[in-house]
Amino acid sequence: KKLGFDWAKNLYHLSYGMVDLPSGKMKSREGTVVDADDLIADMATTAKSISEELGKLEGYTEEEKQELYKTIGLGALKYYILKVDPKKRILFDPKESIDFQGNTGPFIQYTYARIQSILRKSDVDITIKLDVNEVSLHEKERELIKQLQLFPETVQQAAAQHSPALIANYTYDLVKAFNSFYQNVSILGADTEKEIVFRVQLSNTVAKTIKNAFSLLGIDVPERM
Repeated sequence: KKLGFDWAKNLYHLSYGMVDLPSGKMKSREGTVVDADDLIADMATTAKSISEELGKLEGYTEEEKQELYKTIGLGALKYYILKVDPKKRILFDPKESIDFQGNTGPFIQYTYARIQSILRKSDVDITIKLDVNEVSLHEKERELIKQLQLFPETVQQAAAQHSPALIANYTYDLVKAFNSFYQNVSILGADTEKEIVFRVQLSNTVAKTIKNAFSLLGIDVPERM
């Protein structure tokens, strides 16, 4: 405001609690403060190691690999911090944050990439208008649809409460619902063409919601992993 910028009145400073490491509190006097640039570089290196170990790099150019490591590493770091309520103290565990299982950025990114793989394999026109009443919904489909319907309300609550954590944890719940659906229902091998179309469209909607949610958190999602 003092500099005369009109948009300053629309800004809100969201202050976070202290961030600790597994080794303990960061203290400048004791030289235990971690430089952000070093941490980001370490996260990318860890992402590289895990990706190579899991064999998820087939068909990637070296440039694409480096971009993927950065996307996963930064996503892990941002998500791990943002999923915690801003008022609470954060214990940041680099190894735990980049796990491909559980409430982590890479797990959500991997689910998004999995959906993109399904969409590439299908020959379904996702713009086809389908009467949902013509499809017999599986219990897991109903649960997933209910979760999708919560997104607009969650965004509004997050804005009102200045809490990105609400969006982060909503996205994790959505991903859990999708993976449960994925494990219990055949998408491309459904009994009827209408069921295939509906399930592909539903998967596409989930992917869009994940991407939108992560965009609000400043996190990128890779098209493949």
